[in-house]
Parts: sequence; C-alpha cells; structure tokens
Amino acid sequence: AVLIVAAGTGEFEAGISKNGQTREHALLAFTLGVKQLIVGVNKMDSTEPPYSESRFEEIKKEVSSYIKKIGYNPAAVAFVPISGWHGDNMLEPSSKMPWFKGWAVERKEGKADGKCLIEALDAILPPSRPTDKA
Repeated sequence: AVLIVAAGTGEFEAGISKNGQTREHALLAFTLGVKQLIVGVNKMDSTEPPYSESRFEEIKKEVSSYIKKIGYNPAAVAFVPISGWHGDNMLEPSSKMPWFKGWAVERKEGKADGKCLIEALDAILPPSRPTDKA
C-alpha cells in the first residue's frame, strides 16, 4: 500500500493527530493484511521553506514511530519526498531535493533501494496467495 502524507504546515499534524486519517489508513492497511508499505510525503513544494529536508525528516520520524506501534517494520518501508503537483520524485529524481539521497529498505527477501516513487512501487514483491500453493 502507498500511504500519502501531506507535508504542508498543519496538514501533516491533522493527519497524524489522535483521530487523523493518516493514522486510520495505516492501521486499516495493517489490519487488512497489507504487509508492504510505502510512505509518500507529498506537497513538498508547500513546506516552509519549499522542499525542506528537516520537514521531511520530522515527518519520517513521526510516521516511523507510529507505524512501528501498529506492527510495521520502519526499516522495510520506503519513505519518498514527492510533489505530485510538480512531479518531483515521482518518475525521476528531482533537482529540487538534492539532499534526498534515495530510499532503502531491508526485508527478509533482500534489500531494495531507489530515488523516486515509481522505483519504490516496482520494488514491491507480489504477495504469495493461498492458490499459489496448489
């Protein structure tokens, strides 16, 4: 699943608050059996200052802490700073975030890394289904 988190001032705080949708959606995904998670930190163009590394790191830290409480392993979750509106870090690395060196995940099936959202999506492993065992 891809959890999109708004980076804008006040927007992230509303989503991660006690009854916020960010918390609710992460919990729903885990409860419904979604094992692999990607976190897209969106609206990086509307941070203060725009494309703020410290804002991304703050959000990454807080979301990591919450998803760990639910049951996800943050080391296996790709965090990608993006701007959907401007296309930053969606399909190719953005020059507006030179500080972002990429994401990396470690899981029992092996490691994966990349620079943008499409690569994180491509790194998702197909889940094994009960019908596969026939």
